[in-house]
Amino acid sequence: MLFADIIGQDEVKGHLLQLVHNNRLSHALLFLGKEGSGALPLALAFAEYVTLYSSAGNETAPATASLFGEEPPAEGVPPVHTTAQEADDWMLKQKAYSKTAAMIHPDIHYSYPVVPKKSGDKPLSTDYIAEWREFIKQYAYGNAYDWLQFIGAENKQGNITAYECSDIIRKLNLKSFESAYKILLMWLPEYLGNEGNKLLKLIEEPPPNTLFLLVAENESLILPTILSRTQLVKVPAPEIKDISSALMARAKAEPAQARQIASVCEGNYREALQLLQHSGDDWQGMLRDWLNAILKTGPAAQVKWIEDISRQGREKQKQFLRYFNHLLEQSIRLQIMPAAGEMMPEAERDFALRLNKIASLPQQQAIIEELDKAAYYIERNANAKILFHALTIKLYHITGKNEVVEMK
Repeated sequence: MLFADIIGQDEVKGHLLQLVHNNRLSHALLFLGKEGSGALPLALAFAEYVTLYSSAGNETAPATASLFGEEPPAEGVPPVHTTAQEADDWMLKQKAYSKTAAMIHPDIHYSYPVVPKKSGDKPLSTDYIAEWREFIKQYAYGNAYDWLQFIGAENKQGNITAYECSDIIRKLNLKSFESAYKILLMWLPEYLGNEGNKLLKLIEEPPPNTLFLLVAENESLILPTILSRTQLVKVPAPEIKDISSALMARAKAEPAQARQIASVCEGNYREALQLLQHSGDDWQGMLRDWLNAILKTGPAAQVKWIEDISRQGREKQKQFLRYFNHLLEQSIRLQIMPAAGEMMPEAERDFALRLNKIASLPQQQAIIEELDKAAYYIERNANAKILFHALTIKLYHITGKNEVVEMK
């Protein structure tokens, strides 16, 4: 993984390089970014860079240089890299790069949520290392749901267990094999239960030349005792222009399509890819049918629509709700800044104007809150029929006092 593989994040990349070159790197870093932000690929690229940089000039034995404040030796020190591109160009020339890129370097260890392969098993991350390498290759911006489905977890809950923590302690107490540093990259420490406290002493007083890289999406779900021992690296959502460029360059999306998806996905590149995959779906037609059933045609049409949406997959249901949210946000934008309509696609602008006729600003805000709640429950396997039936009733009551306007 190179820094160039991460969408945008130029400021964070520069900050990470400065930590290394200024000897201000903590023994434990927490990469905190929402789903689709690129926190995981960023941590992977950084792990490769630290491994190669700390070993430069000493390919066969651990170097004595330190990244944690001590002065490095004069000989064999690689040049200072001020940009991610310079760092990438340098990494590509290193002998060990092929190992780090293939995720087979013996001094970089990975930990992530796993499930037992059969009843009674005590699963370890290394049991799934082949799947992990393939997953990163295909879905570097994927989330926990994608990973668990990739390994066939079905409805099982993934965990980072006490058994895994013991294995981490064992690995990191071994001497490094080829490079100067041993690195543990843990994806989603939110899946650590109280057994994660087993790692506290190791994180606080690690063996020499050991680096922890934790990659998380939700800070509130991490054990406070672990959180307090890490240096925070905030990974913001990529900018719309960066996502749009990535969709065109990597997914071969048309420029207009890429711009529209980038504006809807709210900085989540994973969601952008999902939207692109289903870009042929008629979300607007489905939304029109739903609103007409709520406002005009009545219970029979509502039941039919609920049956149709419940047959869609969970991801499609979430995308539909996200699309509705996006149109409501466009409607609110039109109320506050009418000139913003000039920048919207014509079909979206017309639909947004109609939404303004059926719901006032407070009503639209109430609908957005209900849609967010529904998406939250869908992620947690709520029954789709019950959920959309309840949501239909709520939307009827929210918009009930307005004059009926047919959606066309």
